[in-house]
Amino acid sequence: MRVLLDTQVLLWALAGHRRLSAPMRRLIDSAHVFVSAASIWEVAIKTSLGKLQIDPDLVCRALGPAGFDELPVTARHAAHVVGLPSHHRDPFDRLLVAQAEVEHLVLLTADAQLASYGNAVRVMGRTR
Repeated sequence: MRVLLDTQVLLWALAGHRRLSAPMRRLIDSAHVFVSAASIWEVAIKTSLGKLQIDPDLVCRALGPAGFDELPVTARHAAHVVGLPSHHRDPFDRLLVAQAEVEHLVLLTADAQLASYGNAVRVMGRTR
């Protein structure tokens, strides 16, 4: 399986956080995992606003050792957002959904609201 981690799941996975369930951890460990450049951008913005206390460069350096591949944001990804239903207002999450759809990935998230986007999204704790 090829998966894209949303920002929160990425941070939990890198930190070994207890909120990441054992089944989700196993799924991540067995998948080809991608991390969007948009997630690093989101970490940088939230850190600069004081909403997070993590060095985005540290997150970048942790991707390779964790076995995660970086997924750049392309013009095709950005353009795909226009066709998404307005289930979610967060621009970072909408871009992640677009990337998942364009690249035929499954977005792993803890945000139940994103489940409205269908098969491109798997919410932690839910099965499909």
